[in-house]
Order: sequence, then structure tokens, then C-alpha cells
Amino acid sequence: MNSFPARNVTHGSGGYAAVPEQPGAPTTPVPLPLGWGQGASGTIYDYIRVATFAIGPDGRIAQWSDRAAEFFGVPAAEAVGADPITAFVPRELWQRGRARLERILSGEEWVGTAPYRDLSGAESLAEVYAMPASADGSATCLAVDLGRLRAIETDLAASEAVIGQTPTGFFLFDTDLKLQRVNAAFAAGVGRSPAALQGLAPGDVFRPSDADRLLLALRKVLTGQEPVLDLRLSGPVRAARPSAGRDEDQRTWAVSLYRLTAAGGRPIGVAGQVQDVTSRHIAEREAAGVRRSLALLNEASTHIGSTLDLETTAKELLDVIVPQFCDVATVDLYTALLTGDSAPLSANPESGELRRVAVSSVVGNAPSVLGSERGGVRVAEAGGTLCYPPRSPHARALRTGRSVVPQPGPDPLLRSTLVVPLVARDQVLGLVQLSRAIGSEPFDAREVAIAEELVARAAVCVDNARLYRREHERALILQRSLLPPGNPAASGLEIARRYLPSNNNTEVGGDWFDVIPLPGSRTALVIGDVMGRGLRAAVAMGQLRTAVRTLAMLDLDPEEVLSALDEIARGLGNDEDPDRSSAEVYLATCVYAVYDAVKQRCTFANAGHLPPVLLTPGQGARTITVPPGLPLGVGGEPFEEVTVDLPEGAVLALYTDGLVESRKHQLDEGIDAFRAALAAGSERIEELCDQVLDELNPHHGEDDIALLMAKVKGLPRGSVGDWRLPPEPTSVAKAREAACGWLLERGLDELVDTSELLVSELVTNALRHGRGEIRLRLLRDKTMVCEVWDDGYAQPRQRRAQETDEGGRGLQLVSLLAERWGSRRTPKGKIVWFELAL
Repeated sequence: MNSFPARNVTHGSGGYAAVPEQPGAPTTPVPLPLGWGQGASGTIYDYIRVATFAIGPDGRIAQWSDRAAEFFGVPAAEAVGADPITAFVPRELWQRGRARLERILSGEEWVGTAPYRDLSGAESLAEVYAMPASADGSATCLAVDLGRLRAIETDLAASEAVIGQTPTGFFLFDTDLKLQRVNAAFAAGVGRSPAALQGLAPGDVFRPSDADRLLLALRKVLTGQEPVLDLRLSGPVRAARPSAGRDEDQRTWAVSLYRLTAAGGRPIGVAGQVQDVTSRHIAEREAAGVRRSLALLNEASTHIGSTLDLETTAKELLDVIVPQFCDVATVDLYTALLTGDSAPLSANPESGELRRVAVSSVVGNAPSVLGSERGGVRVAEAGGTLCYPPRSPHARALRTGRSVVPQPGPDPLLRSTLVVPLVARDQVLGLVQLSRAIGSEPFDAREVAIAEELVARAAVCVDNARLYRREHERALILQRSLLPPGNPAASGLEIARRYLPSNNNTEVGGDWFDVIPLPGSRTALVIGDVMGRGLRAAVAMGQLRTAVRTLAMLDLDPEEVLSALDEIARGLGNDEDPDRSSAEVYLATCVYAVYDAVKQRCTFANAGHLPPVLLTPGQGARTITVPPGLPLGVGGEPFEEVTVDLPEGAVLALYTDGLVESRKHQLDEGIDAFRAALAAGSERIEELCDQVLDELNPHHGEDDIALLMAKVKGLPRGSVGDWRLPPEPTSVAKAREAACGWLLERGLDELVDTSELLVSELVTNALRHGRGEIRLRLLRDKTMVCEVWDDGYAQPRQRRAQETDEGGRGLQLVSLLAERWGSRRTPKGKIVWFELAL
């Protein structure tokens, strides 16, 4: 298009020529009353800069608008009446310009370009459109900034190309949030035509939940906030190739929203770019699912199996999978496993009874899982028992050992269910049922595999807990079978004892106690603790207890009993491995005490155990200082004895460390608390036992507790008869006379003849085989006991007399007539005794 430069125009007061570099052109624009953006602001005309002026029939400027004055920088006073050719066209183009003007005024339209300088002083081009008026021979001219006009043309062409040809969807919402325009890609993505989408609201296109989110985002962008990027929307669209039972596809879109503004910043709508990200969404969902699965497996490896308890392990599994993996889950185990039965399951395991050991749910009430009638079969809640019908999916899972995905049931709250059997070491232990609520995705193949892996890990932990429980129960049965049943009888003592396993169900310990009747109204009191836990500790405890009873029957002193026990303990490990360097070492602590009811005196020996505590009426409780030797099994050091007189009503307490020691309480604090509990307790020994445990056990309970109490009750008056006889033959008759008289005084006439015969035999043996003064003592307790003392160390030995022997039948006679008989050493000789039943 041809253009002609304007001629030089000289302006006063700062005007400048429209054509750059003309002589005399001013360097600053002329101040004018109207500026761009004033008046009706925010229109397209403000952006492209439009000016108008008119040329009259005489060929001169007849009208010069304010926008023309601002556009060209020439005031109306100077422009109106001027010849546009001589005023704005260079001299060398006057002839061509006048010829063009004449054609325009004669009715020919013309479009051309002309240079001009804008308000900032920069040179620009304007497109001038001359429109003649045939009625009066004038012409109206329209001038437009050519740079901005070309930019708008380019933007419109680009927008049309992008919106119309790109496979990415675009839409435009107006300020009323109605669809104003969509491209073909968006219309195809939602399964409608562009015309059908005009004027629709988001709720008419997307499902309600997504429509609400889109409306919120549109309002956010329209009010001037930041653009919204990657808003995910989804919905069904008609499938391109419908198939049986499937005429819609589920699609996912990523939407980015931007506010559209006119000149001046006035919002005119919201534009959106829509991209179908269904494949990416599926891949992201798969990747997120894999990450969740790995995290779930990692949590399971650290969380499940923290204890060796069946119920706790089942609850730990549910803690991992609910609600991270499912909404409702239960664990059912065969009742035989819970009761410690190790017998193999029957050939039809589905017929076995199960117990629901754990339940977890984030659903308000799922009847088919948590305990109502279903199909005529009661499904128990946690703690109850149940049997699944033979044809049920659960029975099939138990029978085959494989997972089953049942068909959705009538429960309105659950969408899908998965039944996974607990299988460990080729044995079905029970099953885990997992369910998802309405609104959740059903279990897919990958999630079924994850569930099987989780349950398999839990099954191993459950089986380990089962095996541990079985061993624990066996050890506990063994341990309790080795403890004395009931409260043993003891001469001159009232006995009370307690044994409590630890509260945390750990392995059984080696705590034990015993009460052993000894001849002569004496009683051995024993308490000990084998170091270590489990079946080995219980077996070692049983061996040591048996050894103690055997040694007690030999009537050894307490220090001698502990020395012999020390040797036995050191030899226990050698029985398993002859190699001493690798043999297991068994260590134990023990207190062995012998109480003499006649003298009311007790002798103690201690092998590394806690000191006995004595509660004396009116004096409180105190510990008895018994030198603590080394534990049994260490060897190398002798043990010391301590003898203490026990007054009437005194209580002797022997105990293990589980009663007085814990991780939160020091040993000294525990012993002080034990003494205080004894002093504040009841006078009745059974009640005192319970009060002490109630006071101390809640603070401890981390270890087994053994408590043995003995209250001193003196023998009745007249229960003891004691005579000293010279070592001469007449002492036999005197002994018979004293014994008969003592028995008759106490109404024991039926024992006179037997006692007279046996006393004669024992006194005669003392005269013949012993030496020194002879002592005869009769004791009436639960039996009648006769003791004959002498200063000889030679122990009597029963032997079978031959028919030709003239003697040697006295001890045979004693053994035949007496309930029991025996002998024991004394510091100065020996005692031979026998018992007769009352």
C-alpha cells in the first residue's frame, strides 16, 4: 500500500511534526485535553489507538477529533481548515497526493499507511482508511496504530489456530460462569458437540463432586487470584467402540485456568486448557499404589511380630492394614491353636471351630463382618467363636489355603471383600478377612498379592507365637508341677506361699520354693531362683529342687546342703556337652533354712540370694543378716551359717527378686517397701500374703514372684519329754519306764507296747555301740517321735540277719514296727529315731 509522508508543519508551544526527522519538528509532544484510557476506558479502542478526522468537499480538513489531535500531536485549531496535502505530504509527493485526494472526494475509498510519532516520541506507522461520502463530496478518515493492529491480527490468527486445530481441549467461561466457547477437542473429550455445550454450567458437564471443585476454582481465578494449574477432573464419556456391558469410558483431565481481562484490567471470563491425562493418571495411581504397597510392607516388617503373643500379633496386623489398605478387617484363628493343642488339623479344616481374635473397622457398623446373622450363620464379634458353612468362600480358603474374593454380599456398607488364609509351615492357622466400604476401589490383582504377602508375614509371626505359647505353657506346667501343692504342713509353723508368673507373659522363670519336713519336729524352708528363663531354667529348677529334697533327707547342715548343691549346679551343664569349655553354665541363688520347733530356733545359709525378712510382734520387720555366699554353680567358696531364735508369733518371709526389684525401683527401695508392707499387714498369714502382693506386685510384675511365709506357733505344752540316762544296763529299764509313763499320761495307751519294745532296742544299741551319756526324747506332733542320743559317731546300719545269727535283728524289728526310722549326726555324736502314727 502506498504511503506519503506529511510535509513539515511547524507548531507553536511544543507541537511536533507527524513525520519524523522533518526540519523544525519539536522534541516533546503537545499537551492535549484528552488522553488514552480516559472516557470509556477498558475497550478494544484503547488498546489499538483509533483516531478520526474528516475532509470537506473543498479538500480541506473539516473535522479533527480530540483523539486525532492526541494521535498525530496536532491541535484541532491548527489542523481544521488546513490542506491535508500541503500540511502533511512532502512537497515531492504533492501532485500524487492531490490526485489521490480528488479520487477520494469523488467517491473512491482508499487505504494506506502514513508514518507518525506517538506520544512517547517513538516513530510508528498508522493505517489510514478514507471513506468518501457521495452525498456532499466529503470524506471521513479513520487512522489506526498499525503495529498494534497487526499484533491483534497475529494474536487472533494464533488463537484460532491453537483453539481450532490443537488436540488439547480449550474452553472459555464468561463472568456468569457459563460456557461461552469450546473447541472441538474439548467437546470430543466430554462426548458432546461444541454447539451443545454453549451456555452450560460446570454442573451440566461434569459429575457433581468435580463440578463443585471446578466452580470453586473458576471463582478463585475470576476474583483475581493466581491461576489454577493441574486441577484433576474425571468423568464418564461415551466409549468410541461400545462393548457388551460397557458403553462409557472413565476419563481423567488436567485443567489449568487463567483469567481473561480487557483493557484496563476488567475481567471478561476464564479460559481453560484441558488435557486428557487418563493414561498418566492411571500410571501415577499405579506408581502411588506401588509406593503405598512398599511402605505397607515396610511397616509390616517392623510392626508385626513385636511380641510372641497370638492376640497381640493379630491386632498388629490389623493396625497396619486398617485404614491404610482396607476399611474393615478381622482375624480368625482355630481354637485348637489358642488352647495350645499341637495336634494336626483335620482333613476337613473348614469344619473346625475358629475364634475371632481381632477386629478393626472404620465403618460404623458392617453387619456381615462384625457380628450379625448372615445366611443363617452367626458371625461372632471379637472373642467369640464361629464355624463357616462348608460351601462358603471362607471354608474354601481354609480348605485350599488360597485367597478367595467373594461376590459382593447384601451389606450396604461394603463394596468388596477379600478372604486370605493364614498359612505357615504348610499348616492353615486361620484366616484374615479384609473389606472395603462403598466409595472405595475394589481389590485388584496387585492388591490381592500385597494382601497375601502381608498375611503370609503375619502367619509366620502367629505360628512363632503359637510355638512359643506351647513351649511357655509346657514350661509353666513343668515348673508348677515341681512346686509343692497346697500349703505344706510343718511342725510348729503355719505356712503360706504364693507363686505368680510375670505379668508380661514372657518365658517362665526358675523361681522355686519348698517346705521339707525333717525328723525331730524340724522343717527345712527353701527358696531359690535359677538365672535365665524358659524350659531350660524350669528343668534346672526341678533338678535342684529334687537335689535339695534328697540332701535334706540326709539331715545335713544348711551349709553342707548348699555346698553339695553348688557341686550339682556346676555339673548340670556337663550333662549336655562333655566339652567343659562349651558347656552351658547354670547359676542359681538359694536360701536354705532349718527350723527346730522344739527350740524355736532357725539356722540359715545363703547362696547369693536376697536376705530373709523377720517380722517380730511389737518390733516391726527387719532383714536377717546372713552372709551372702556366691551363687550356686560358681564354686570355690564355703557357705556360712547364722542361727536366730524365733519368738512366738514371729513371721519369717523368704522371697525372690521379682517381688522387690524392677526397672523402675531399686532393690533397696523394694526391700524397704516389703518390710513396710509386712509390718502394716494382717496378723493372719494368708491375708498377710495377699496384702503384701497387692501392695508390691502392681509396681513390679516384670518377673516371676515366689513368696514363702512361715509363722511361728510353739508346740503345745507337754509335747516334749526329755530324759538323760547314764551309760549303764539299768538305763534300758529306766527308759522303758519313762516312755510308758509319758505315753500313758497323754492317753496314748495303744502306743505303749510298741514304744516299749522299740525304745529298748534303741537304748540297748546306744549302750552297745555308742558311748557317753544317753538321752531319750519323746515328741508328740503329727506323729509320736522317739529319739535316742549318744556320743558315738558310728551310724546304725540295717542288715539282713542270717538264720544262724544270734543278733542283728533289732533294727529289722524297728523298721517293721515303726512308721519311719533313721539316724542323723549331731556335733557330739548321733541321734537314732523312729516315728509311730497317732
